[in-house]
Amino acid sequence: MFTPEAQDQLAALYGYIADAASPESAERYINAIVTHCEGLQTFPNRGTCRDDIRPGLRITNYKKRTVIAFAVDVEMVTIVGIYYGGRNYEADLQFDL
Repeated sequence: MFTPEAQDQLAALYGYIADAASPESAERYINAIVTHCEGLQTFPNRGTCRDDIRPGLRITNYKKRTVIAFAVDVEMVTIVGIYYGGRNYEADLQFDL
């Protein structure tokens, strides 16, 4: 499950890549991120625990340029943020508390 904020971040990332490269490249990259996120359901405890930012928060990377922030519930993984190109996800996620 993607939060509305994470969906907005994916849309913004699509626009950025489509403008910088091509819509086809953007589509491939976004689809790959979504597939990667869906795979978190299989092994939800991968990545780095970041309870210092928000209780239950985990962080993983996609292709070294994208940080995926997610929370693990008993039966569900929720994607709370997708941060591209060195954005300050820590400040953003602390602000959302």
